[in-house]
Amino acid sequence: MEADVIVVGAGLAGLVATAELVEAGRRVLLVDQEGEQGMGGQAYWSFGGLFLVDSPQQRRMGIKDSVDLALQDWMGSAQFDRDEDRWPRRWAEAYVHFAAGEKQAWLKEKGHSIFPVVGWAERGGGLAGGHGNSVPRFHITWGTGPGIVEPFERIVREGHARGLVQYAFRHRVDELVVTNGVVTAVTGQVLEPTDAERAAPTSRTSIGDFTASAQAVIVTSGGIGGNHDLVRANWPERLGTPPEHMISGVPQHVDGRMLGIAEKAGASHINRDRMWHYVEGIKNWDPIWPMHGIRILPGPSSLWLDGSGQRLPVPGLPGFDTLGTLKLLRRSGHDHSWFVLTQAIIEKEFALSGQEQNPDLTGKSIRTLVKERLSKGATSPVEAFKRNGEDFVVADTIEELVAGMNALTPEAPLDLEVVRRQVLERDRELDNDFTKDLQIAAMRQARSYRGDRLIRVASPHKILDPAKGPLIAVRLHVLTRKSLGGLETDLDSQVLGLDGEPIEGLYAAGEVAGFGGGGVHGYNSLEGTFLGGCLFSGRAAGRAAARQVG
Repeated sequence: MEADVIVVGAGLAGLVATAELVEAGRRVLLVDQEGEQGMGGQAYWSFGGLFLVDSPQQRRMGIKDSVDLALQDWMGSAQFDRDEDRWPRRWAEAYVHFAAGEKQAWLKEKGHSIFPVVGWAERGGGLAGGHGNSVPRFHITWGTGPGIVEPFERIVREGHARGLVQYAFRHRVDELVVTNGVVTAVTGQVLEPTDAERAAPTSRTSIGDFTASAQAVIVTSGGIGGNHDLVRANWPERLGTPPEHMISGVPQHVDGRMLGIAEKAGASHINRDRMWHYVEGIKNWDPIWPMHGIRILPGPSSLWLDGSGQRLPVPGLPGFDTLGTLKLLRRSGHDHSWFVLTQAIIEKEFALSGQEQNPDLTGKSIRTLVKERLSKGATSPVEAFKRNGEDFVVADTIEELVAGMNALTPEAPLDLEVVRRQVLERDRELDNDFTKDLQIAAMRQARSYRGDRLIRVASPHKILDPAKGPLIAVRLHVLTRKSLGGLETDLDSQVLGLDGEPIEGLYAAGEVAGFGGGGVHGYNSLEGTFLGGCLFSGRAAGRAAARQVG
């Protein structure tokens, strides 16, 4: 097989890069170890959140954002502190300007649209110059993950129909061929055909070999989140010990193989100890891939207890500081933690990550959205988890609730009086309009933002108020998700070697490149930045490769 450019990986970054090459009239071979039904990769399953700065949606919601404020937040979160952060820092600056500039217009031109209410994700650890978003910046794609994949998949399929794109699905790359210092080909195995559904496990049985040559290769193969052994091997000491038990926020084929293959070809792999895993994971009662977990996107009101029943200190508040909370929980000695809340809180505040968990937004149905989000009751997917999910306990009294929690985790029984005391302490703080409890203050402050008051944050109330019941407890697990490090790249997405010089003919984009530069996020994500990193780095790689082979 021959082409102008080989793209390894048919996820979002690969589709964006291929679309750019098609629009430049280049011939592309699109290679992926999964079947054609998996086109779009992890992005297809996503909530579709995008980080935008000073957007029309923000301005309509009364949010004052700016490049300076966004850069302040990004750099305060990234905390770049290594020599190898030279390119990640430059990527961060470029991406923030992209998010404040042409990003939305570029997407809109391709048919992408945005839900009007801006979400406030990853609210931060407490200081203006530290981690977190100072203002709401989480823009939900109208159509969620499929809505962000579709414009680029359409261009790729049109390119295939025109003969510019050749598909090589069920082709697993095992080697990048380097000739006189230039990447000129890939070799690997042809895997047996599969009729497995999207993201379900597939066979690794080989039925033959293949070789494909090109003037450039773009690696867009994703990260390591489906390979728990690799996650544990790269787990940083600063986050404590790796959990013995984790669930997966990504399919099993997100295995990190291409990182090692690129390293063997001379690529520089940096910041491999930086990673992003969620602490609000629940087991999917209707799983698609092995150990399939779903993340709760929480509002700020649930009481968060560690596995021993102790309330988490700041920054361990729901939705504020993901890795800060992960550090706290890894010190607890347990792989699980708990939300304690009410029916009133779950109705207003619980959203579930994933396009299949948000049929109103995914289906672009205003009627369904009004029914699901603005009428009484939690959304149908949340109620389904409450009814069917093994991690949920529902009870009328605190005694019954703790008994149910202990039935789920008999190896780590909770003391009823310890849990009751902490709930009562929290509830007493609601007797006044002022408080020393920072979570109560955060709940009230959140409702000063119109979007949170409308669809995201419950009116503050006591957990033991019977009118707000029943009581609910949710057992939470660590949910693997993203690699924040990756192959080191320059601003053209060209992969750098160990000597810091570009490897001719080799590019990388998306998660395999740390979403740009080998780690554009530094130590922390501001959320809505993973899909955006795939878009930005995939676009850069496609455009640069098109110039190279032009």
